[in-house]
Amino acid sequence: MNPEVNNSDKIFVANLQTVSLEKLVKSKLEVLFEQQRESQVQLDGLHKLVLEQVEKPLIELALKTYKGNQVRAAKMLGINRNTLKKKIDTYKIATRLRSLT
Repeated sequence: MNPEVNNSDKIFVANLQTVSLEKLVKSKLEVLFEQQRESQVQLDGLHKLVLEQVEKPLIELALKTYKGNQVRAAKMLGINRNTLKKKIDTYKIATRLRSLT
């Protein structure tokens, strides 16, 4: 990684309160696309990878917030509890109370 990338990372870490998630994700993706161009490597399955990296911690935090209560976490996320359960299984997310802390 070049120094410019490291500097932009530090700026975002320092300004997480004022930088939107959308801008943060876009910035990280721009770095990824630049690295891909420079290394001339083909990126495959990027959409799925990005969704997983956002969705998994979102579900984990919602479950932690409600101490593992899937009904309440699903409501917070705006999804059906069965959908949440499917995603928990897909991402192999721990749902036991002691695993969430």
